[in-house]
Amino acid sequence: FNTLLSCTLRAVKCKGEDKVIQPGEVIAAEGDSLTLNCTFETTSVPYLFWYKQEMNSYPKYMLKRFSTTKENAPEFMEGRFGAELKDKSVPLKIQKLHVSDSAVYYCALQPTVTGNSKTLYKYLQSRRKNKMLSLEELYNMT
Repeated sequence: FNTLLSCTLRAVKCKGEDKVIQPGEVIAAEGDSLTLNCTFETTSVPYLFWYKQEMNSYPKYMLKRFSTTKENAPEFMEGRFGAELKDKSVPLKIQKLHVSDSAVYYCALQPTVTGNSKTLYKYLQSRRKNKMLSLEELYNMT
C-alpha cells in the first residue's frame, strides 16, 4: 500500500521581462521518482533556483543551477534531488519519494528585490561583492 504525495508548483516572477512557468499539482506514490517541470524566459544569463515550502514555513533553498555550475543544499543531496539546466528549462528530479517530499516547490530566476528599501540596500550591497543571496536570506532580512 503506497502513500500518495502531492507536490504543488508555484512560479516566482523576478523581473518585468523574466518569468518562469510551472504546471499545477503533481500526484505521485511514495518510492516513485518524479520530475517537476520548469520552463523560463529571461533577457539575461539564466541563474535558476529551486525551493521547497512546507506548510507554515518559508521557502527552503534546495539547489541552484548556472551554466555548468551545480550546487545542492546539504539537506537536498545530489543523489535524490537533481536538476539540469537545459535550453529554456530546469526540471527538478526527485528520486525515491518520501511522504516528507509533499510540499510546494518553487522554481525561480535570480531574484530581484523591490519594495523594502532596507532589504533592497542589503541585496545591492551583496551584488557589489558578487555574493548571491537565496530567497531565505532575503526573507530573513525583512
